[in-house]
Amino acid sequence: MARVKIDFPEAGLFTTEIKIRISDINYGGHLGHDAVLSIAHEARMRFLRSLGYTEMDIEGAAIIMSDAAIVYRAEAVYGETLRVEVGAADPHRKGCDLLYRISGADDREVAVVKTGIMFFDYSARRSVPAPAGVFERFGLVTP
Repeated sequence: MARVKIDFPEAGLFTTEIKIRISDINYGGHLGHDAVLSIAHEARMRFLRSLGYTEMDIEGAAIIMSDAAIVYRAEAVYGETLRVEVGAADPHRKGCDLLYRISGADDREVAVVKTGIMFFDYSARRSVPAPAGVFERFGLVTP
């Protein structure tokens, strides 16, 4: 099977720092695979908040994650502060991909993550078209 490839854009839209907690460490003594997705989630929340959004209200629509992929590049350890850059790609009628480049204190790339998001109406339990103007705020060209 082919390896997963995630292309992070040249320039991210948002950057934040997240310190690795002891609960993020696995039995191998480094950042656990499950914690990487949690760190991406935290970065996504901070990114959305920087735009005045929440996961439950982006111009009146919520989001739901449709898929996720992670490419691991290097170890990270307890207490290390990670830099997480957030970008966006591949807009479509009902969603897009959010991308995360996670780097260690010495600028080594720890992981690259992709989460597919779809706009969602939780009361109707169905996907909805992307709200007008949201892709421009995400640095994307409307499809």
